[in-house]
Amino acid sequence: MADAGTLHEAFVDELCDAYDAERQLTQALSELSRAASRPELREAFQTHLEETQGHADRLELVFATLDENVRGKHCEGIADIIEEGRSILEANLDDITMDACLIAAGQRAEHYEIATYGRLVAWAQAMGYTDAASLLRQTLDEEKAAQQKLSSLARAGINQRTDDTAHPDKDEARVAAGAATHSYNPATLKLQRL
Repeated sequence: MADAGTLHEAFVDELCDAYDAERQLTQALSELSRAASRPELREAFQTHLEETQGHADRLELVFATLDENVRGKHCEGIADIIEEGRSILEANLDDITMDACLIAAGQRAEHYEIATYGRLVAWAQAMGYTDAASLLRQTLDEEKAAQQKLSSLARAGINQRTDDTAHPDKDEARVAAGAATHSYNPATLKLQRL
């Protein structure tokens, strides 16, 4: 029977995976930034590209705190997410729809990274690697902020403009029918008139 692996070994393996993911994302974020038509979306991708380069540097510090050699292990999960994003770049979409799809692609990557860094922080804390946990927490917080920024851009109008482009007569029909706009408020579980 082979020796069972340890949490430390699993942790280092995950660090190697995360390191490769950050390196792959550096290229992908550059592509997403160039494809974005809205300046604020382009800027969000560019800002996160700079953070991502810092994430790889921070992972190198984590390896150093553990006296481990810096190395990457091909991250299939992020490679598949990036490939999905690249397929969007090949689609024939109008600018606003492309931006909405780019946001979705970015969010997929952010959710993957949030899950990865959340796990790494938890494992580092469980093993008492406080320096590593602190460094990884910084990256986790930046990943969450990047995801929040993409969500904010979507809510700030990119998704609505995409819907308006797809259904230009919807608002006219709503006004003609005298329809009211409602929103769902989960706190009160009631529909409220806007």
